[in-house]
Amino acid sequence: MSLCGVFKPTARQRYESREKYRNETGREDMGGNARTTEFLKECLSDSLIKLMRAKSVDQITVSEIAQMASVGRTTYFRNFKAKNELISFKLIKLWERWAEQNELEIRNDFSLTNASAFFFFNYSIRELLALIYQRERQTAVYDAFQTVLYPKHDADPAACYKGKFYAYALFGLLDEWIQRGFLESPEEMIRISGSISVR
Repeated sequence: MSLCGVFKPTARQRYESREKYRNETGREDMGGNARTTEFLKECLSDSLIKLMRAKSVDQITVSEIAQMASVGRTTYFRNFKAKNELISFKLIKLWERWAEQNELEIRNDFSLTNASAFFFFNYSIRELLALIYQRERQTAVYDAFQTVLYPKHDADPAACYKGKFYAYALFGLLDEWIQRGFLESPEEMIRISGSISVR
């Protein structure tokens, strides 16, 4: 799940990345390109998750996170306002990779009847979700889920209300599933969600 320990760009690679950006856009890359920024953000996220295994999020300092990620504190503050955002960011990245690997066509319009991908994905990261819940950071899960799956407020009003309705319904199912220790299989959760109807 962690990319930081697998790949860390060398000074030469960072230089080449900046040169490529300059050649392609005609502009200077002020501090790294988007790919580098995403990598560093994920390093920070991975570091927080590693530290969460030993202590509560409130006891973890920004300095500890930055040091473990081998970046400066300014990288944290440039990209995040709160520790929960690190968790949400990691969940979003995991979803994007999972959706790509599974060639998922519908990635952002889920209801109780087509949510099989939602259940299979969350089951695949159940250890991480259990840790997040153990550290009482459930809102980070919902924030990631809301960011990925539903339209923003400037979309069609009916789509926004529908999206919010299903977001809470699916999150409610996920919340209970996590608290029950993932006793049911994804297939059972699909059956349960399909049997629920609004009266």
